[in-house]
Amino acid sequence: QATGTDQVVGLGLVAVSLIIFTYYTAWVILLPFIDSQHVIHKYFLPRAYAVAIPLAAGLLLLLFVGLFITYVMLKNQKGTKKAQ
Repeated sequence: QATGTDQVVGLGLVAVSLIIFTYYTAWVILLPFIDSQHVIHKYFLPRAYAVAIPLAAGLLLLLFVGLFITYVMLKNQKGTKKAQ
């Protein structure tokens, strides 16, 4: 059973994810069809970042997953050596 705090944190994560998804979708899909002189363009980063930011985030995710797996494997290996 989820506590009230868990529900608030979950709702916050969903809200942040929805905001990021909406911003990115507007940036990548809708913005190219709007005139480049329109005022809305000042609220978005240059289009090159539309590839660079997700790429960097994906690489960081892979790095942290790899570090976590390495840590768990080394910790388990040390535990089995002590048992023997």
